[in-house]
Amino acid sequence: MSFSVPRPAEGGFSGGDAVLTVTQLNRRVAQLLEEGVPRLWVAGEISNFTRAASGHWYFSIKDEAAAVRAVMFRGRAQAAGFVPEVGGRYEFRVQVSLYEPRGDYQVQVESLRRAGRGDLHEAFLRLRDQLTAEGLIDPARRRPLPALPRAVGVVTSLSAAALRDVLSVMARRAPHVRVVLYPSQVQGRDAVPQLCAALDRAAGRAEVDTLLLVRGGGSLEDLWCFNDEALARRIAACPVPVISGVGHETDFTIADFVADLRAPTPTAAAELCCEDRSQVLGRLLAARTLLVRGQRRRLEHANIRLDRARAQLVSPTQRLQMRRQRLEFATRRLQAGLGPLFLERGRRSSDALGRLSAGMNVLLQRRHRRLDTVLAAMGALDPHRVLGRGYALVRRGDGMIVKNALDLKIHEPIEIEFGQGRAQAEVTRTDFF
Repeated sequence: MSFSVPRPAEGGFSGGDAVLTVTQLNRRVAQLLEEGVPRLWVAGEISNFTRAASGHWYFSIKDEAAAVRAVMFRGRAQAAGFVPEVGGRYEFRVQVSLYEPRGDYQVQVESLRRAGRGDLHEAFLRLRDQLTAEGLIDPARRRPLPALPRAVGVVTSLSAAALRDVLSVMARRAPHVRVVLYPSQVQGRDAVPQLCAALDRAAGRAEVDTLLLVRGGGSLEDLWCFNDEALARRIAACPVPVISGVGHETDFTIADFVADLRAPTPTAAAELCCEDRSQVLGRLLAARTLLVRGQRRRLEHANIRLDRARAQLVSPTQRLQMRRQRLEFATRRLQAGLGPLFLERGRRSSDALGRLSAGMNVLLQRRHRRLDTVLAAMGALDPHRVLGRGYALVRRGDGMIVKNALDLKIHEPIEIEFGQGRAQAEVTRTDFF
């Protein structure tokens, strides 16, 4: 590998008489390094590794004869997918720079991979970036885990130490939770299809509330089945929340990114899947104590109210006796106060009734006389009496009385009513005079 340092620009190091401050000197050296040395891969061993509270990684990269300080900032470190081990050999993608406050030459690490495994690491990064672009690694899609699962499923090998760790933790922390095993190989050529089939069985049976996908530590090749795209998509599509506990704390796999929760170890996965039974019982006991205390207070208050109500309560017999006495007293007062008044009012009513009866008789006699007069007048106007004196009524066929001869037509049938009987006739001639 070869590279060239560009010639200093105007205002750089040319001019031997120019006086620079230390800050200016370091800034120009940093500029020369960053512009003159391209990004490159460096192989070496990690030493003096420190993970700061800010999330940045500080360490040294060394070989048999030399060392260089390195920094990997938080965003780059989180994207690495694993935490490097002290003494491990890695390949680093770096940008050469200068830490200006101290004038220390260092490199900024943009990515790293295990030495000799560049192809696997590149495949890991490509798949991670692809799933990120599809939203499968988005933290927003992760589902909350049930706090009190009734049953927990475990996807792992029957012979795995991880299974023994999980069962031990479950027996100690949550013996009341049923554990269902979905056996599968966790290493080798057949591991991926078996792991996918185990997830499908758990989803199809719908008998557990949480799934643990666990395996103990191992090399990158041993854990590579958990970086498979088909398995990652199965985990993301699983209807049961999945906790991934693969390898040691420093190991990261694609399964960790797509699972609903990543546990650093299989033991931690078992601890995260449900609460400790003693803690749950402690909360229940505390809740029971509060409930009993509150209920006791309510009963005491109710007893106090009952005693007060009992003191004010009068028996039905006493209440009726009191009402009867008040009624008798009111009756006597009414009789004593209203008796003479009622007698006087009775006499006045009798006198008024006599006068009213006499007046009504006089009025009725007057009305009878007026009625006889009206009936006589109406009798004189009765049409039948008029017809009895020789007059007649002429009606048309529709029953209407004819008042004018000109209203009749020749040959029109008519009816003539006399004082005694009727006659049918036909108009032969009409005259007006």
